[in-house]
Amino acid sequence: MGYSRDGLRSAWKNEAAFREEAMLAAIALPLALFLGKTGVDRALLVGSVLLVLIVEILNSAVEAVVDKASPEKHELAKRAKDMGSAAVLLSLINVLAIWLCVLWPT
Repeated sequence: MGYSRDGLRSAWKNEAAFREEAMLAAIALPLALFLGKTGVDRALLVGSVLLVLIVEILNSAVEAVVDKASPEKHELAKRAKDMGSAAVLLSLINVLAIWLCVLWPT
């Protein structure tokens, strides 16, 4: 638990994107619990938001390792960072898709 606590603190302290997404999650998570009509709805809405935070932390970890291993500009370093960023983007699109599917009136 200590390492996990330290990781969350580090993400909050050093990563502006994580802070922004965490603040959005602070709004979205209670909203998900309120708007979800069933347990499955709530799980999908909450899970999609938590996934963004998870992917952002993993992206930040990849970026930190790449910066440590290769401080100079390199095509592979750029590729790794770009792929991490793409994963975050896809997780955000996933939130939008799930929230639309669950909340859109049928």
